[in-house]
Amino acid sequence: MSTNTNTKVFENNIQFILGDCLEQLQKVENETVDTIYLDPPFDSNRIYKLSAESDVGFNDKWSDDDYETFIKEVIALCFSKLKASGTLFFHISADRMFIPNKLLIAQFPIVQSIFWKRCRSKNNVVTKLGATIDIIFKCNKTKKFKFFMVQQAKDEKYLENSYKNSDAERGNYALGHLVTEPSKKGYMYEYEFNGTVYNPSSGWRIKKEELDILKAENRLHIPKAKNSKLYKKIYLSENPGKPCTDLWDDIHSIAQGGELRKYPTAKPVALLERIIRISTEEGDIVLDPMCGSGTTGEACKNLNRRCILIDKNEEVLPILEARFK
Repeated sequence: MSTNTNTKVFENNIQFILGDCLEQLQKVENETVDTIYLDPPFDSNRIYKLSAESDVGFNDKWSDDDYETFIKEVIALCFSKLKASGTLFFHISADRMFIPNKLLIAQFPIVQSIFWKRCRSKNNVVTKLGATIDIIFKCNKTKKFKFFMVQQAKDEKYLENSYKNSDAERGNYALGHLVTEPSKKGYMYEYEFNGTVYNPSSGWRIKKEELDILKAENRLHIPKAKNSKLYKKIYLSENPGKPCTDLWDDIHSIAQGGELRKYPTAKPVALLERIIRISTEEGDIVLDPMCGSGTTGEACKNLNRRCILIDKNEEVLPILEARFK
């Protein structure tokens, strides 16, 4: 963790540093941070305020050259603070992604785009397409980065329409493909099940030994229709979610969720919790160089991670003190 005269330490190893991120990042020890969440100004040509009467917010008006210089310096500093196994998550609006994308690719050998559908359709937009997508660039220094798969909730219509079958042993289940699609060739063999021999022309997706295991565990679905394919049972109780993809459409912005907005550009806690779960273990260090109201800190507190928060606006300190009291 950083040592600084402008530092305030809250409970659960949440540390806040008041100061400019370019200056304060230099004081963080190199290669000590597991994850960085960077939610910088978007160069939106706006002045953000929490309300008309509030002083909480920031000026987001830049020239292109100044903005590119600033982002380049921040990225380079963040790169130096990350462990070899660490991850930087760079958050930006889809319409302002070009400059950060260019700079991140120049600095990091591995850059993947995550598409966050932060809101549903916008009924008040009439002269252009409604903006509903933010980009979160997931950036790594090496191929040996920490990664932990998390689950996204399955679509309600999918659940309703797919898990229609059931057995007394394990409850409702969907049907999983065992036969290779016609355009490919799988494992070629005959298989007898319940007096019927199955020999798909395109072959099987799995080896015979694996099919034997499914049969022994009563995980093969008996087709009702004649000449139907053999399927495996995928039980709802064993599959509460789906492996996370690069499209995050199951977490909504604060404007369309139930959280109280504490900062003009605050992000939902659930979004930060997903980022932290993907890239860290308990006790790891997470850094947010432009923390605003400290949502990253709250997510770290909830998940038992250590956290360094940096922000140059003194107005955020009472918000942080209220959040971590």
